[in-house]
Amino acid sequence: MDRQWVVTAYALAFGSLLLLGGRLGDLVGRKVTFLVGVLGFAAASAAGGAATSFGMLVAARAAQGAFGALLAPAALSILSTTFNDPRERGRAFGVYGAIVGAGGAIGLVLGGILTEYLSWRWCLYVNLIFAGLAGTGAVLLFTQQRARRRTRLDLPGAALVSASMFCLVYGFSNAATHNWHTPSTYGFLGVGVALLAVFALWQSRAASPLLPPRVVADRNRGGAYLAVLIAGAGMFGIFLFLTYYLQQTLHYSPVVSGAAFLPMIAMVVVSANLSNVMLLPRVGPKPLVTAGMLLAAGSLVWLTGIGVHSDYVSAVLGPLMVAGLGFGFTIAPSMNTGTFGVAPQDAGVASATLNTGQQIGGSIGTSLLNTIFASAVAHYLTSHLSPATVVHGHLAPSLAAMSLIHGYTTGFWVAAAIFGAGAVICGTLFRSGPLRAPRSAAAAPAEAAVHQASQAPALHI
Repeated sequence: MDRQWVVTAYALAFGSLLLLGGRLGDLVGRKVTFLVGVLGFAAASAAGGAATSFGMLVAARAAQGAFGALLAPAALSILSTTFNDPRERGRAFGVYGAIVGAGGAIGLVLGGILTEYLSWRWCLYVNLIFAGLAGTGAVLLFTQQRARRRTRLDLPGAALVSASMFCLVYGFSNAATHNWHTPSTYGFLGVGVALLAVFALWQSRAASPLLPPRVVADRNRGGAYLAVLIAGAGMFGIFLFLTYYLQQTLHYSPVVSGAAFLPMIAMVVVSANLSNVMLLPRVGPKPLVTAGMLLAAGSLVWLTGIGVHSDYVSAVLGPLMVAGLGFGFTIAPSMNTGTFGVAPQDAGVASATLNTGQQIGGSIGTSLLNTIFASAVAHYLTSHLSPATVVHGHLAPSLAAMSLIHGYTTGFWVAAAIFGAGAVICGTLFRSGPLRAPRSAAAAPAEAAVHQASQAPALHI
């Protein structure tokens, strides 16, 4: 159980500080926030790779999460405020959505290669390369845009939402490693929900709210935030259970099992760019995200047909490609829509809301699907135990293998139901037709547009 803290420490720091990190980007400037996040993330990665104790590794992972909470919303808000032309914005968010949608699979490929041929430490050291590239690009391309209207940081709101997200992420993480009935699980979840309600009430009354209600009140943006939360929960079923199936049942190595996701990555890239560049400006997010959810649900239903003696080409390849299409049609338009029409001074916190939704969704998916998987395996073993299935005090290999298949397919069914429910919710919540900026954004001060148009052709953050 101790090893779970390597994951939990990052999730706690990242999830609890995202909204604060996004608002800091709005207040002090996105270039500064981005660079601090990149440098801090690199330093934490180096410390984690060189860790000489488990405690040092956990602390480094927590630091990664804290600096990641600065980095992630700053990167997304940079896209939102830099690319205003619909076609350029579509291309930018197509690339970004492809990276987000395929990020988990890319991590599996790269992590498998580094672990098998080098060591686990290189899974952390490799971040130094990415940080160096990102930091160099930021220094060369970005110019600092000073806030024209000084706004005070909502410290009570920051404390409330950070504590709420901490409790929720910890509660869901605890449910995944223990169960839903322990006091530490429902206690933290209950406190997290209560603090979130207090935070929402405070935001409606604060003079300078951390998350202005106008950001989430728009139906399209609200739908986008829910879409990434639902997708974050459902995508876990593909990545975790299919990785287990490839390695434990088909006996693939970490490298080969990671490479098995490459067709899905290709389809995410295609569908993310197709949806954002060509389709979103014409039809809006409603049909795209709804179709994406249905495609993802269909791919998971297809995966319920796997068996002990199935092979990759006939049982896995097709569902993976359909899932890639679904993820691209869901994630990329949602990222674009979730930051569309937001006033420049709110771009960071709007981006952070998207990141938070994805993080909370992943935590829910991890805890819920892990619990369902374990229960399904235990139920299958209990109902199939007999003298013939126990050999010298041990389970027969065939029974153990079939119990795992039952657990995987049960998880796939539940993940499919999550995406199916998401299709209904998003189909109801999103407005029909192309995106149109809300009046509040359209009425933003004209001086901001004049200032942006008068600048040199660099990126203004």
